[in-house]
Amino acid sequence: MPTENRLLDALSAPLRNRMIRAGKPLELPIRTSLGISGHMPDFVYLLTRGAASIVVRSRSGGSAEVGMIGNEGLVNATALMGPTPSQADTFIQIPGAGLRIPLPMFRACFNDNAELRDYVLQHVQAQVVITGQLSACNRLHAAEERLARWLLTAADLTHQENVSLTQELLAEMLGSQRTTVALVAGALQRAGFIDYSRGTVRIMDRAGLEQAACACYRVTRSVLASLYVPYKAAV
Repeated sequence: MPTENRLLDALSAPLRNRMIRAGKPLELPIRTSLGISGHMPDFVYLLTRGAASIVVRSRSGGSAEVGMIGNEGLVNATALMGPTPSQADTFIQIPGAGLRIPLPMFRACFNDNAELRDYVLQHVQAQVVITGQLSACNRLHAAEERLARWLLTAADLTHQENVSLTQELLAEMLGSQRTTVALVAGALQRAGFIDYSRGTVRIMDRAGLEQAACACYRVTRSVLASLYVPYKAAV
């Protein structure tokens, strides 16, 4: 049966079942920490609902989101690549659920199984491309374009048009002031693209919101849509 995680569902049935048996299903409330900057994680997570944000913080107190992972992949995948810990915090931004697998157990299977390694590396490659795109986006594009891009991406990853978010969280994701978020969210609402009230954003006009978003949304959506190329064992 499908697990609702795209990476897991791409695996052959025996391998998928092995991963499910190794993991622990969890509900993941908002702000659940999945990874701490400067520390190697103890677990990897395969989300089936919700989304996690990858946020880089500066010493001056600023922050910016450089990635978001939903049900398309694996949280903490870079811990499989080598000994260097991530320099970002990863936490649940949109509440959901997932499968938690101890990192040593997952690493052993990653090292021994070419099929799992192939799919995980596809996911890591996609995240590297997206991180580079979002780093440029945070520097070059206006807050209204970035907010539209973020809302569309969140909707795609969670398969829902309603997202519960406070202005504080949105400001942290976009690296902007709360007053700026209020202004740009108000502009998108007046245009009829979204409805924003009591901490909930609802997409009302997806086509209009896509027009308001920067080109980064189309780039990142295309990258995620290309996952996963079917695995073919070497002859």
